[in-house]
Amino acid sequence: MKSRIVVLGAGFGGLELATMLSEALGEDAEVTLIDKSDSFVFGYSKLDVMFGRTTMDAVRLPYRDFVKPGVRLLRETITAIDPEARTVTTDGGVHEAEVLIVALGADYDFDATPGLAEGANEFYSVAGAQRLSELLPTFSTGRALIGVCGAPFKCPPAPSEAALLLHDYLTTQGVRGDCEISFVLPLGTPVPPSPDTSRALEAAFAERDITFVPGRRVSSLDPARHVAVLEDGGEMPYDLFLGVPKHRAPDVVIESGMTEDGYVPVSSSTLETRFPGVYAVGDVTTAGVPKAGTFAEGAARVVAASLIATVRGGEQPDPYDGRGTCYIEFGGGRVGRVEVDFLSGPKPTGTFGEPSDAIAADKQLFGSSRRARWFDR
Repeated sequence: MKSRIVVLGAGFGGLELATMLSEALGEDAEVTLIDKSDSFVFGYSKLDVMFGRTTMDAVRLPYRDFVKPGVRLLRETITAIDPEARTVTTDGGVHEAEVLIVALGADYDFDATPGLAEGANEFYSVAGAQRLSELLPTFSTGRALIGVCGAPFKCPPAPSEAALLLHDYLTTQGVRGDCEISFVLPLGTPVPPSPDTSRALEAAFAERDITFVPGRRVSSLDPARHVAVLEDGGEMPYDLFLGVPKHRAPDVVIESGMTEDGYVPVSSSTLETRFPGVYAVGDVTTAGVPKAGTFAEGAARVVAASLIATVRGGEQPDPYDGRGTCYIEFGGGRVGRVEVDFLSGPKPTGTFGEPSDAIAADKQLFGSSRRARWFDR
């Protein structure tokens, strides 16, 4: 018996969920996956583009290559969500669901940080990474400032990676001695659940003469004066600003009435919302885990397993465990790893894997395995 399942967003969560449903249910799945973009890009690829290690065309995975039995992927823009009726309106029509899963991620709120949208740069969007790939070759002297404008933010290690990779880039360009690098972070440490990871990153900063400013948030920018203003009123001058914008749920999700304090509340164990038959996974939620693809994927697996059990009459899956693995670029081709557990114990914990060639190979496998699984590439 078919069940109409509508999945909003074809990121880590949406792609994995649709794939699992297709594998288990085949043509009985009747899944509609909706995304406004024409392709998927791994988050870490944006750093590769930004530092000229690859091109955007090389890392885009077109959604036309996502072909699964029982799944149709529609490129449409969502204009309204009614969680009570489980209906979704797009620029292509209205979609009715028996089960609705919201996996639309987090959007960037440029207006929340005055000055960020005018004369500054950010590296979290595809467009921002592309702009910086063109701008960085022109930067040969002065002060580079990597600034995070609010927490939580996607992929918590990414700003640390940007600082270390910028050091490598400027060294390769032969101008590192003429440049200063500073990194401002609203968190107390680079990776709070893992003291070992944080210590390793802070040691890497110190070794490379990168000034690390923890526990401070960039609250505004003055592009005319080239100054970043911190929330405590302090100022940091810059010649090149690389920002992480403040995050929030997409407008269409906020307008649906599903959110509280900017995100969708869910059961951490089942990912159910307060609306019957409506789930949410990934960055759009308050599931109690970081905003990163590996956690969206893990949450999607729990939802998919629950739906499969309902259709096939099997046992419900174990609760979502909040575990995930993040790879961290330390520069020089060396990659570390932190394996974190957010939900199974009294507090989040993390296990650090020292940077190595073996972990760099694991990161490559992480990407290639998902390219093959989702896009048959």
